[in-house]
Amino acid sequence: MSRLPALDPQTLSPAQSEAYNRIATGARGGVRGPFLALLHSPALAAKVEQLGVYLRFQCAVPERLREVAILTVARHWRCDYEWYAHAPIAERLGVPEAALARLGRGEDPGFEESGETLVQEYCATLLREGQVSQPLYDRLHEMLGQQGIVDLTGLVGYYTMLALTLNAHAIRVPEGAEIPWRAA
Repeated sequence: MSRLPALDPQTLSPAQSEAYNRIATGARGGVRGPFLALLHSPALAAKVEQLGVYLRFQCAVPERLREVAILTVARHWRCDYEWYAHAPIAERLGVPEAALARLGRGEDPGFEESGETLVQEYCATLLREGQVSQPLYDRLHEMLGQQGIVDLTGLVGYYTMLALTLNAHAIRVPEGAEIPWRAA
C-alpha cells in the first residue's frame, strides 16, 4: 500500500486532471508508478512528465543502453518498481536475462556488448562516487558523443528522482513480482 492516498480520476483538481490526461494519453500510455505520487503535486508531475518523455523516448542514448542505465539506477536505489517496469523492456530489447539477474543481485553483469558494460560502469560509478574518472568519461564520450554523455547523465539523475519518489512514497509492485535483491 502506498503512503499516499489513491487519486480518483473523477475527483481530481483541474491542475491534476490536466497533468493526468497528458500523462494518460502520452507516450507512457497510462498513469502508473511514480506518477501516482507525483500527481499529488500537479505542477511537478507536469514538468517531470515532459522531461521524462525526452529522456525515456527521445534522447541521444540508444534505447537498449537507456534501459541498462535505468536498471543500474534501480539496482543502486533498490527501487522495486523501477526494476519491475524496466527489466522486461531491457529483455525485449535483447539484454540477456542472465546479465540482468546478475546486475540485479549487485554482481558484475558480464554483458556481452561492450556498450552495455561501459554504460553500466559509468552509471554505477557516478551513483556510487558522485563523479567519474577522466578515462571513463573519455571512453563513454567516444562511444556516445557529447550530447549522448550529457543525456545519459541526465537520465541517471531523472531516474534517481523517480526511484526516490517511488521508494519514499512506497509505490509497490504487484505481489509475486520478481525483484532480484529480494530473492532469498
